[in-house]
Amino acid sequence: MKPRITLVTLGVGDLERSVAFYRDGLGLATEGIVGTEFDGGAVAFFELERGVGLALYPRSAIAQDAHVPEAPPSPTEFTLGHNVASRQEVDEVLAQARAAGATVDPALDRAWGG
Repeated sequence: MKPRITLVTLGVGDLERSVAFYRDGLGLATEGIVGTEFDGGAVAFFELERGVGLALYPRSAIAQDAHVPEAPPSPTEFTLGHNVASRQEVDEVLAQARAAGATVDPALDRAWGG
């Protein structure tokens, strides 16, 4: 296996609302929700930089695909990072996320630089 990730899929409770957040609020390009003609097929894809993609997929469909019961969402299961070049850019990105409807904690300095 080569050390790379090409697609990150986020399980979401409300696909349309989530697409609106990433597309309209954060400005990520997408063709919108596709695959609605298939049972459990509705998904939205976003192209990110360096060949990585982001998919939004209903949590219930992920559970069905994985043959596991759907569990309540937990914000401690994983994190995604978005690195920027300056503290000013941190403030700008957090402001954009807030304007898009995200609940955002204040930025913090971390020992590892994040």
